[in-house]
Amino acid sequence: MKIFIATLATETNTFAPLPTGLAAFKEKEYFRRDGSRQPPRIGNIPLIEWRRLAERDGHEVAESISTFAQPGGTTLRGAYEQLRGELLEDLRAAMPVDVVLLFLHGAMVAEGYDDCEGDTIARVREIVGPQALVGVELDLHCHLTEEMRKEADALVLFKEYPHTDIGERAPELYDICVDAARTGRRPVTAYADCRMVSMWRTSLPPMRAFVERMRSFEGRDGILNVGLGHGFPWGDVAEVGAQMVVVGEDEAKAAALADKLAGEFFDLREATGTAFDTIDEAIDRGLGGPAGAGPLVLADVADNAGAGAASDSTFILRRLVERGVRDVATGLYWDPLAVEICREAGIGASFDLRIGGKVGPASGQPVDLRVTVRGLSEAHDQGGLSGGRQPLGPSAWVEHEGIHIVLVTIRQQAFAPDGFTGLGLTLGDKAFVVVKSMQHFHAAFAPVAREIRYVAAPGAVPPDYAAIPFTKRTQPFWPKVADPFAGSNSTEPAR
Repeated sequence: MKIFIATLATETNTFAPLPTGLAAFKEKEYFRRDGSRQPPRIGNIPLIEWRRLAERDGHEVAESISTFAQPGGTTLRGAYEQLRGELLEDLRAAMPVDVVLLFLHGAMVAEGYDDCEGDTIARVREIVGPQALVGVELDLHCHLTEEMRKEADALVLFKEYPHTDIGERAPELYDICVDAARTGRRPVTAYADCRMVSMWRTSLPPMRAFVERMRSFEGRDGILNVGLGHGFPWGDVAEVGAQMVVVGEDEAKAAALADKLAGEFFDLREATGTAFDTIDEAIDRGLGGPAGAGPLVLADVADNAGAGAASDSTFILRRLVERGVRDVATGLYWDPLAVEICREAGIGASFDLRIGGKVGPASGQPVDLRVTVRGLSEAHDQGGLSGGRQPLGPSAWVEHEGIHIVLVTIRQQAFAPDGFTGLGLTLGDKAFVVVKSMQHFHAAFAPVAREIRYVAAPGAVPPDYAAIPFTKRTQPFWPKVADPFAGSNSTEPAR
């Protein structure tokens, strides 16, 4: 059996001011024909698993690109078409193939393409024909489109947010597709629209229990895989929002289960929300903690680079300075100019430095501080998702009167404590740590935090889902509408 594998992925915030060009892919993560043989990053994690399994089973592997751009604004048309062209060129050269396994994000939008994934899958199907099996692993923050469902045989989604299970989902997709190619029994995929737009953190109850309930149906009564597509709220596309997706052997059974679970999930809508503090509430909580219990970790969710924000907003930093707060660490600030100045000055140098607030209104105004350079790295990095590593480039740790700030040259959210400690900065002695991240920090920071809180500061991705100015979604959705199913023919979420 011959198996073709590839990755082409990014998450697009169509409201973000940072266009995503070819450099965003090639400078962050780009391999061609050998990504599965590289150390794990993000985009190549499924490829590593698929090659391992295929070689174990004696199958031939043909590999194309593995590229994953940092989330940002709309992808430039030429960048998408060039990368898609490389993937399709390698597929044509590999023909004939029995199975195609793709890792696509699910929320990539390019100029002229609201559904990059559906477009890519359809072009793959055109090349391989109706007999080959086409399976796709998707980030759970995906827009599930009819084109994707129609052209792929199986869609397997991450179940966890933070995404600790990228590598776990890859074997599930492999087994579904390879078994189908061997037996001739093709899987079917069903959707159910939950008519909800929000973010759901699977580390916390009751989402934790709902994930386990999804798992409980897999492997029995013809159900092969169950996923919840959370959707990516800052993508202005028609399909934005949460959908259940069920892969099974029987279409009617898969559809019935998708409807059932979508209804159950809709019923949890109030219980699964996240509480957000104001900036001052969060600071007060950090200052009031017991000594020696570990830092309070505060998530600056609206400046999350993982959702397309600039990661240079200064709203929380400015308030820390105004209130004279001490013993706090904050990062990761994307500020290449400030880093270059620190590198030139050297460790121990003290001077006036302008920090952040450079990209646009959502970043706030720059903050001018008298800082001392405490740490430098020419090639800083941090732990990433599912065991991967993420480069941060030349980076600096500066201190201003007990406020410790990490500055980086590669825009990236905070995933792990070593994004701070790798520069020599300690966290255990801090009152609190402010991370520019929405949820992916949780897995690595929870073991060292006395508590985790989420802060609703201004920024490029504010957590007010009812106020996002969508222009393309036509179906009503919660929380903009209290009951988005009112007046429909069915009281249940519909496929």
